[in-house]
Amino acid sequence: MAEVEAALPVAATESPEVAAESAAGAAEAKAPHKLQRQWTFWYDIQSKPKPGAAWGTSLKKGYTFDTVEEFWCLYDQIFRPSKLVGSADFHLFKAGVEPKWEDPECANGGKWTVISSRKANLDTMWLETCMALIGEQFDESQEICGVVASVRQRQDKLSLWTKTASNEAVQVDIGKKWKEVIDYNDKMVYSFHDDSRSQKPSRGGRYTV
Repeated sequence: MAEVEAALPVAATESPEVAAESAAGAAEAKAPHKLQRQWTFWYDIQSKPKPGAAWGTSLKKGYTFDTVEEFWCLYDQIFRPSKLVGSADFHLFKAGVEPKWEDPECANGGKWTVISSRKANLDTMWLETCMALIGEQFDESQEICGVVASVRQRQDKLSLWTKTASNEAVQVDIGKKWKEVIDYNDKMVYSFHDDSRSQKPSRGGRYTV
C-alpha cells in the first residue's frame, strides 16, 4: 500500500481505496447515469519483484463502478496515467474479468497495441478508449475484455484486450474502430496472448490495421 500511496498523488493522506470511496460517494449524491454494465479499475505499481514471486502479485483491484458520474470522479482523482510515476499500469476491464492471460475471458484472446512517446497523448488515448468502452461504442462489445495503459520511462503503451484472437474479421473490425476512437494514424498490430506466453516475438503481430 505504501508503494501505491507514493506513486499515486491522490491526496496527502488518502489511499486509493479511500479516494475511490470518496469519489463514489460524491457521484452518488447526484442523479446517476447508469451504464449498461459494471467496469473495474485495476492498478499495478511495479517495483523490483521478490525472488520466486508469481507474475501479477502486484496487481490490485481498485474500484468497480456502473455510473457515468463514478467513472469521472475516479478518473479525475486517481486513474489518469500522467499521475503515475516509474513503471506502472492502469487497467479498465469488465467487472468479473481479471486483466490476466489466465482469466477464462482472456485466455484465448489477444490485444491491439499502440505506442506513445508523450504522456499527454497517452492520457488522451486512455480517456477516449475508456469512454468508448463504458459507452458501448464498439459493435463487437461482447469481444472486448478491457484496456491497459502501461507507463514506462522511455515510452508508454496502450493495449486493448479482446476475447477471441482467432476470429480475424472481428479483431480487424475492432482495431479499425479503435483507431478512429483514439485518432491514431500509424500501423496498429494485434498479437495473440498465446504467442506472448510462448515467447515468440517473431509471431507477435498476427493482424494489422
